[in-house]
Amino acid sequence: VMDVRMVLGGPDNILLSNNPDAGSGCLKHPCEDQVSMEKLGSSPSVLRSVTTTWKEGLLNRKRPFVGRCCHSCTPLSQERLFNPSIPSLGLRNVIYINETHTRHRGWLARRLSYVLFVLERDVRKDMFARNVVENVLNNSRYQVAIVEVASEGASTDAESGVDSKAVSKVRRKARGFLQEMVANISPAFIRLTGWVLLKLFNGFFWSIQIHKGQLEMVKKAASEYNVPLVFLPVHKSHIDYLLITFILFCHNIKAPHIAAGNNLNIPILSTLIRKLGGFFIRRKLDETSDGKKDVLYRSLLHAYTEELLRQQQFLEVYLEGTRSRSGKPSPARAGMLSIVVDVLCANSIPDVLIVPVGISYDRIIEGNYNSEQLGKPKKNESLWGIACGVFRMLRKNYGCVRVDFTQPFSLKYVERCVWLMGLCSIMFFLCRPDQAVFNGEDEDHLNSRDLSDEPWRRQVIANLAKHVLFTASKSSAIMSTHIVACLLLYRHRQGVLLSKLVEDFFNMKEEILSRDFDLGFSGNSEDVVMHALSLLGNCVNVTSTNRNTEFIIAPSNTVPALFELSFYSNGLFHVFIADAIIACSALALLREQSATSVSEQNSSSTLLSQERLIRRAAGLSHFLSNEVAVALPCQTLYQVFHDAITRLIEYGVLIVAEEDQEELSPSEEPWPKKFPEALAWRSDEDEEDSDFGDEQRDRYLKVSPSAEHQEFYTFLQRILTPVMEAYSGAAIFVHSLSSPMSEREYTHKLFKYLLTRTERGVAAYGESATHYLVKNTVRTFKELGVLKERREGSVCCLELSSTFLPQANRNKLLHYILGFGLL
Repeated sequence: VMDVRMVLGGPDNILLSNNPDAGSGCLKHPCEDQVSMEKLGSSPSVLRSVTTTWKEGLLNRKRPFVGRCCHSCTPLSQERLFNPSIPSLGLRNVIYINETHTRHRGWLARRLSYVLFVLERDVRKDMFARNVVENVLNNSRYQVAIVEVASEGASTDAESGVDSKAVSKVRRKARGFLQEMVANISPAFIRLTGWVLLKLFNGFFWSIQIHKGQLEMVKKAASEYNVPLVFLPVHKSHIDYLLITFILFCHNIKAPHIAAGNNLNIPILSTLIRKLGGFFIRRKLDETSDGKKDVLYRSLLHAYTEELLRQQQFLEVYLEGTRSRSGKPSPARAGMLSIVVDVLCANSIPDVLIVPVGISYDRIIEGNYNSEQLGKPKKNESLWGIACGVFRMLRKNYGCVRVDFTQPFSLKYVERCVWLMGLCSIMFFLCRPDQAVFNGEDEDHLNSRDLSDEPWRRQVIANLAKHVLFTASKSSAIMSTHIVACLLLYRHRQGVLLSKLVEDFFNMKEEILSRDFDLGFSGNSEDVVMHALSLLGNCVNVTSTNRNTEFIIAPSNTVPALFELSFYSNGLFHVFIADAIIACSALALLREQSATSVSEQNSSSTLLSQERLIRRAAGLSHFLSNEVAVALPCQTLYQVFHDAITRLIEYGVLIVAEEDQEELSPSEEPWPKKFPEALAWRSDEDEEDSDFGDEQRDRYLKVSPSAEHQEFYTFLQRILTPVMEAYSGAAIFVHSLSSPMSEREYTHKLFKYLLTRTERGVAAYGESATHYLVKNTVRTFKELGVLKERREGSVCCLELSSTFLPQANRNKLLHYILGFGLL
């Protein structure tokens, strides 16, 4: 049982308290006195008020053990490396090091505990790859690419074909690429960096928590299985690279080779990164400046990765490719993962163990991405900029960090069990529901297919990447700043008493734990809320009333503050997304039914068919597929939304109607074109299956009129309302597209339009104008066929498709979107 009085700082038993260095000051309230965060944290009257109005004991739920591999896709891997005692091992603060973590005792050992700890770590030169460059240059795939590239160059320069000079020229070019790419791990430098990071991390983090049971599984996989491990983390911050290497180093696990973007390949810094295991790759693997595939570079990267895996080196790859600017996982890019899959399928290695990794920060060291969310170009990394950033970090505190290593699973087993048993047909349905499952191919044909079919191969690897990223995101702990930001934006946007905020914070903790998500904090709720408010800093207004006996907390209404709060609130987005889609779909259906029966005064307008509700939710989830993944690829949408409805019924938000259903005659909603009947999620066999019993038949629901349930119902709708407001604004802006426009210009004008709506108060939710949402609306409208791409030279232009040239169809699109949002 999780004790809320557990400490954040580790075994030193120091309760979390307000840290004045973590951020202070608030924006001036027009009517009441401004209250500093230091005053708020030190005021005995407010703490007395909170304590007397809200007393909490132990949490009534056990802390869930997150990170088990998928029981549907990897049942054999799920039984390996895990035993019932692992969840009970508990958490550890990695940066809390004293003499007990070394082999020495005494006064001198206490003084030199960091040095002794680092020196006792098991890091040796023979643990890492040798003769990598020579072996890569002798790789058969690379040799074939050399001849191919040399022949292309020779055919344009001379009619005689390929000669030795052309081959030599290509070889020199390839060797230059390789020298820029390869890592050069130094055990001595890893030790030195470990000591430096212990000093730095203790300076600007309260704690870096890991679950000892999760590390036990990873350590066992690294030591007992003679196969490489591939770590696939979510990407939140530049610290991610150092964080994972540091944690593995502290637990005597071999440092991984890290695939880093070539934007970090700058003088001095690139040398340091290589010595820590980083190797540099292009951010776009397949294209050169002239738009053609770079066969030579691709073959070198493939040969280099193959050589590392063959020598049983560990890899660390960020599937998102770049840091998330929204707080939600970015779409997966499976370029590096496809190379790992190819190496395994070529039998160059016996197996690979995949380890998704979740990372959560109370506050990221970059502060926020507001400049980019306001449409400004991303600043290029520089050594001076990084040095200044480190100096700024030392002057602040960034709260707590939580890293979750999920259970390693065998990629070879996934190849046999998932790829060859038709799971990808389900994945394909989720990604392209407008087509039949592989054009009606039967299961025998699906099982007979292999990765030699390029479209099939791409789809398989893309969905594997989605599965891994979904798992890593679900395993990421929820931080205190995520909860506070979400409550302020979507439950108490107009302000709330501090005592009420603490009460809702506690209730939200219980709700998150009940959904099998873990928390990245512990301690007394009053203290944790104060800690989160101090980290959110100027994004929050704190005002005093009644002679400072109570305080009112409200989010700042400035656009940058709303953008930043939205970033942290989105850390909670995936927890409630299925329920939020159901709530918005229920709202849309009730509006339709009330509009059709307003003259009849028919009570059936308040009842919802569960089947219609799930179908409407499926359409909305497909519409928002660029915003968030609702389900694992091995799950059906019906299963996910059926579970969400069942959960809301258990909470009392939805009530099963007891009226005579024969009197109800809601028109049966046909599948939209995006979801043809060939892909209905319940087959005839499912209808006869007795597992669901009566629950699988259609039933009618209504929304509870209770004030408490209505509050939660509205909260779920508000989570999605900023997204729907961005899409409705984009649907309005489509009317202004009278002639073809470059995609860059169109995106820029759309962003300016949404930002103007926010600044003028037309948009109710200012966070709907983030640049990330703007780009997603353009991508979605292209995928849905609203916008059509047309190439004019090297420029991609957008224009209205023929379907949406009539204004009536554009109005239908806008009406569809507005139906899901709060008025």
